[in-house]
Amino acid sequence: MNSARDEQDAKALDARLRERALLTRAVPQDRLMLADATLLAALDGSRALTPNERKVLAASPLTLRRFRQLSLERRAALAPAPAANDARWAGSTGMLRAASSAAVLETLVTDDKYWTLNFLPQDGGWQVILSLSAQAPFAARLLSEQPQLRVLDGGGAIVLQGRLDADGECERAWPFDTAPAPHFHLYGAGFAVEPVA
Repeated sequence: MNSARDEQDAKALDARLRERALLTRAVPQDRLMLADATLLAALDGSRALTPNERKVLAASPLTLRRFRQLSLERRAALAPAPAANDARWAGSTGMLRAASSAAVLETLVTDDKYWTLNFLPQDGGWQVILSLSAQAPFAARLLSEQPQLRVLDGGGAIVLQGRLDADGECERAWPFDTAPAPHFHLYGAGFAVEPVA
């Protein structure tokens, strides 16, 4: 039994090493050689790659990396959505909307609507408050386990880190010199709420 598992592990490791070797090798003047539409059609089975296209794909690490990325995105899109009562949570993301950029930023909400960032002016700076929605399927677990959480801007800098209080909030001083709206614009307008590993 162990030898069969060891053999499977060895095969999986060998496949990962081959994949890494293909994706990371350097090819002078490499560029994307196939259009996304062609790669996506191959992924969904609506059109097979021709022998020449397969040759091009194998010869271009950049095109091969793009093909892999499209494959991962397609797999994620086709994955079943978690059930409404699923208590697992690995993170949430959100974006600063265009409408939020014209005025003083007061709130940001994650795409899943489970987290809100509130920005309050305070002593010439800002206070940022992370709030967990009581409707989140994982709210009870997070409130009882009290894991360390953090909010990251689109550049990966920590906006806020701490544990939720009994009301499902975590509050800290805004750590940057720029106001919230221009700061998020500097880093792609995105943000993420995630557990600290």
